Amino acid sequence: MKAIEIARRMAALGQTRDACDAYRLSIHEGAEPVEEMEAALYLLQSGGDHRISLTSFQSLYNRGFFREDCLSIMTQAVYEPNVKALRTRYERNCKLLSRYPYLFRKDFLAFEELPVRLFPYDDKGFLPFDTREDRFGDYVNPGRQVVSRNFFQNLDRPILAEDVFSQYELEYLNDNVRKSEYVARENHIYLHYTDWKTFCSYLQCLNLRKLLEDKKVVFLIEEEIARYPIDFQAEFGLDYSHFPLKPLGVRELKRLIWHTQLSSHNGGDFFNEIFDAHPNLIAMPSIMFDNVEEVVETVRQVLNQSGSVREAAQRLPDWDRALVEELYLLKNRTDKDILVGLFLRDNQNFEKEHPPLLDHAARIVPALFFQPHFSNIVYELVIDRSNATTLRSKQYEKVSASPLFRGFSYIKTFTPMRRITTSHGATVKFMLRSTENSEESAKQAVVPDAVTQRVLNRSFMIDWQDRLYMDSVLVRFEDGKLNPKATFTALAAFLDLPYTQSMTYCSLKGELDPESLEGNDLGFSTAAIYRTYDDYTNDDERYFIEYFMRDAYTCYGYDFHYYDGAPVDYERAEKLISGFHTVDYYIRQTWKRVFEHAKFQMNGIQVQIDNIDAAAEQLVDNQLKGFRENRLKNARLLLRGLRFVNRHGQPLHMMPRLELDPALLEQPLYH
Repeated sequence: MKAIEIARRMAALGQTRDACDAYRLSIHEGAEPVEEMEAALYLLQSGGDHRISLTSFQSLYNRGFFREDCLSIMTQAVYEPNVKALRTRYERNCKLLSRYPYLFRKDFLAFEELPVRLFPYDDKGFLPFDTREDRFGDYVNPGRQVVSRNFFQNLDRPILAEDVFSQYELEYLNDNVRKSEYVARENHIYLHYTDWKTFCSYLQCLNLRKLLEDKKVVFLIEEEIARYPIDFQAEFGLDYSHFPLKPLGVRELKRLIWHTQLSSHNGGDFFNEIFDAHPNLIAMPSIMFDNVEEVVETVRQVLNQSGSVREAAQRLPDWDRALVEELYLLKNRTDKDILVGLFLRDNQNFEKEHPPLLDHAARIVPALFFQPHFSNIVYELVIDRSNATTLRSKQYEKVSASPLFRGFSYIKTFTPMRRITTSHGATVKFMLRSTENSEESAKQAVVPDAVTQRVLNRSFMIDWQDRLYMDSVLVRFEDGKLNPKATFTALAAFLDLPYTQSMTYCSLKGELDPESLEGNDLGFSTAAIYRTYDDYTNDDERYFIEYFMRDAYTCYGYDFHYYDGAPVDYERAEKLISGFHTVDYYIRQTWKRVFEHAKFQMNGIQVQIDNIDAAAEQLVDNQLKGFRENRLKNARLLLRGLRFVNRHGQPLHMMPRLELDPALLEQPLYH
């Protein structure tokens, strides 16, 4: 029986909820136009998700079906109940703009004459209907927290942007372009709108009050683009060159670039060395997240407990006094303010003995480039009440809840990925080396179940509604090594930075070709791409990883090197797990060392064990048995399908991959 037939049956029986579910399914299955119209009407009238109905009406209208009915229903259902608010907002913006000195056209349309009608779709966005084209456009959310273009590609001239109808992007420009008075030159934001009537139409959904207060924005309508850039001294008598250059203020920095740690050994140091010395970034080398939190807490206590600026400055001797004073006097001081202060302090201390890396006269406020690091990223699988699989990570949850991140108004996130089996082999090598660095660490450090950690670590799957990942991209380590110009041009564009000379080489605090950590390959060496780490992983382990990461391999363009495409059932997974000899060998060696040095107690009294070697072997056997049981349990869960949801039951999505310009490729794309 078709879904539409089930829906009709449920509706006839008065089973409204079941009928809504079936009607919704019929739409998703591609119902005929008359059936889709029936389903959309029922959902709208029966308290179903009205957004599904509106989407269907929009689609039917644009395809030429039931046009009069669709438009009439949408007008009565969502436009007329909200038209008063749209009119009020439009008239308020017109009033503000009529007094604004840098909008040179004032012939605003009457509300009824606006060619674009905005049909509220949800509490955030609209479906625009263009009466000139007689069709609905795509959903528009003016507050969507995404910067969609490279506004700051060229900073040689004042910023010029065309047809910006996003409230978020307008505020982003206003907050991140410095005032002309601050940089001692003409530095307005030029917004060019190619059609006056369309510009007027979108005044229904924008709030321009805050945007106009600073008088940073110049509106250029249609042919007025010829006036760009305006000579403000000649036209308005404003000579900004007489102003002194203003130092950066703590609260001027509102933009965060979060360089995430997907997992261990994904090439994070390489990306840090590329972005080092960028004139529009304030960056620190990779730093442990716990250390950052501790330092922020220490500075907060000093500022809170000091009775004066003088006392605070004395207790923070390596800080510039003016910076301490600014932080001390800030009202409602936040952890984000202190984090910005730490980055500014680091930059100031560096510049005391070195030429500045930061362009202090730049047109834009620098972004904070932050790569908080964890010793490892660990996930676990949890089955929720609806029998769906969720991913849990203490590290992710710690970042997600951190006020250090939440305090920034604008966040761009990028995540490096390296071939997963290669990254795994490098991680095991590093883990093993960590256990051998000293006698003391050898007693404490162990190799964990690295294969399980790897297949459960799906940090590339994101909750697209999460503020931290709403504007994110994944970039492949191999692309950066093999095609640096194409990769970093594209990445700079995504991050809304100019692609600068500093991004064409690796450096650390401006020093070229820095000495990397032991085992890392310097600069653009491709050795790390082709190294297989055969001493640290075997083919069964890599086959297992590739199979259970096959969605990532497909999405991000990696060919399989070990998985042969054959179906895998539980028996096959069990056989592969029995072949994890390499990781189990290192687990055994390191855990045995720990148990041999362990001190055993009974009732609080230390107990001497005569045959410590045999006891250690037994404890290691128990540990490996537990690991094997856990591997089998997780394999059974993963064999249900690589579908995962967030805490609210919504599907996780693959993080978008950074797309490169084919014209800039120097070598074929890595597979």
